[in-house]
Amino acid sequence: MADTRDAARIASDEERFARPIALADRFLDNIETVVYGKREEVKLVLAALVCGGHVLFEDVPGTAKTVLARAIAQSIDGASTHRVQCTPDLQPTDVTGLSVFNQRERDFEFRPGPIFANVVLVDEINRAMPKTQSSLLEAMAEGQVTVDGVTRILPQPFLLLATDNPIEYEGTFPLPEAQLDRFFLRTALGYPDATDELKILHEQRHGHPLAHLQPVLAVEEVEELRRAVQDIYVDPIIQRWIVDLVRATRDTDAVSIGASVRGSLALERAARAWALLARRGYVVPEDVEHLFFAVLVHRVVFRPTFLAEARKTGWDAAMHEFRRRCLELAPRPQPEEADLTVVPGARR
Repeated sequence: MADTRDAARIASDEERFARPIALADRFLDNIETVVYGKREEVKLVLAALVCGGHVLFEDVPGTAKTVLARAIAQSIDGASTHRVQCTPDLQPTDVTGLSVFNQRERDFEFRPGPIFANVVLVDEINRAMPKTQSSLLEAMAEGQVTVDGVTRILPQPFLLLATDNPIEYEGTFPLPEAQLDRFFLRTALGYPDATDELKILHEQRHGHPLAHLQPVLAVEEVEELRRAVQDIYVDPIIQRWIVDLVRATRDTDAVSIGASVRGSLALERAARAWALLARRGYVVPEDVEHLFFAVLVHRVVFRPTFLAEARKTGWDAAMHEFRRRCLELAPRPQPEEADLTVVPGARR
């Protein structure tokens, strides 16, 4: 009898998540028509979008970051996109907007800045002055901006994609740890492989494929995806492990400051989104481990001794060693500790 009830519940939840999974697949397939060979990276950005988070790209120029931002906006019917090119003379009001005196009306009227869009690309954010960088904090954390004492709500969904150029440091202002912590995740698109790069050459001979990209989701369907992610099941033992894993980043001898509570919140939410994108209604430990680098590493301040070691071994090897140390302090739960395939809605 119990097996029959479990089978019926699993079938019910598969039907429940069938539509959100189809929406996510449709969205990813549409993006892949203009951004080639980067499905895993685009899935991370989509995870941030449906979790209400924002993405920092630490990447070299010319890797389709602007194309990705425009493709996301064009894939959502009625969504808008703006691009902000950061320079040292960029002022906060150049981003948020300002009040201008209207001589005809004899009064001030607000003219919104480029932050008032559904998808905003902030290019080379580390070239903007700290005052301008900080003007983005309220928008990222609360979905609103305050200008001249008046608070204005940003359009929803709101996704901010910022790029940080890692190869040019002259005239830059590195993001402080507090602002890095505001980013839901950090990733890189990287260069395409040779086959995809050849495909780009052929397809852009007569114009860019973005010109023909059509919307495949409505704004309401993005909200439906967000609600579906909230319903993804996370076993209490996995939730406890997420907290222990984040706390482990504070206890290793490699760091001076570990990930904050925002890291715990982001890792749990990202795991739920990743499970949905993997066509599951529940989170498994592999989801959490897969997202460790993207969600947590940029929130950690490493000790100089560890950074010196990373320069010798390479950054990727050093980060895998850091994750290994954290997993030693917070081992992943074993299958017998919890039913990791319990479907959403189940009660224990």
